Amino acid sequence: MLKAIHPSEDRQAARDKAQAVVAELKLPCAVKKVEGRIEKTLSDYEFPSAHWCRLRTNTPLELILREVRQRTRVTEAFPYGNSAQMLLATRLRHISKTR
Repeated sequence: MLKAIHPSEDRQAARDKAQAVVAELKLPCAVKKVEGRIEKTLSDYEFPSAHWCRLRTNTPLELILREVRQRTRVTEAFPYGNSAQMLLATRLRHISKTR
């Protein structure tokens, strides 16, 4: 239900959708959290609408984490405490050089 708030056309539409979500919620704790924090999550509407897509996505981070997961699944157990950190650092260096 919460995911439906942010793809709105403008801030007011997002607020209206948030109010509809609050009306549907049954848990008082969840209602209080949504009502108290919704304005912070709508701060990306202050930017021009052309920028919204880039502000709302974390696709580059997801791609990096997917690559790291693929490499750690192959290894499964690291022989030294710093092995996982070295693998991650090496992968991030490679990604930063190629992009």
